[in-house]
Amino acid sequence: MPKGGLGGMMKKFGKMQEKMQEAQEELKKVEVEGTAGGGMVTVKANGKKDILSVDIDPEILDDDVEMVEDMVVAATNQALENAEQASKEKISDATGGMLSNLPDGMNIPGL
Repeated sequence: MPKGGLGGMMKKFGKMQEKMQEAQEELKKVEVEGTAGGGMVTVKANGKKDILSVDIDPEILDDDVEMVEDMVVAATNQALENAEQASKEKISDATGGMLSNLPDGMNIPGL
């Protein structure tokens, strides 16, 4: 192994771990949203995929309950997709793109 090989790798891994921790903290501050019904339902989430708020235009509350529920589900799913994308971007930035090629089903603890 070249001089400093394993030690150098461990040092890089440690720095990457620090950047990952920072990215995880930043994701709590990232806000994304999803909308449905032409903006009549808006769901906000953070980059950690926590739902922060749901805003429903009072005008649609007199409409069919199932339609309103469907709009809430659609807006929530869109917000979560946007949170996933924001998360991938932050993690890619933190790791210099090293983990961006992992298959979708492969999870690393803490990510």
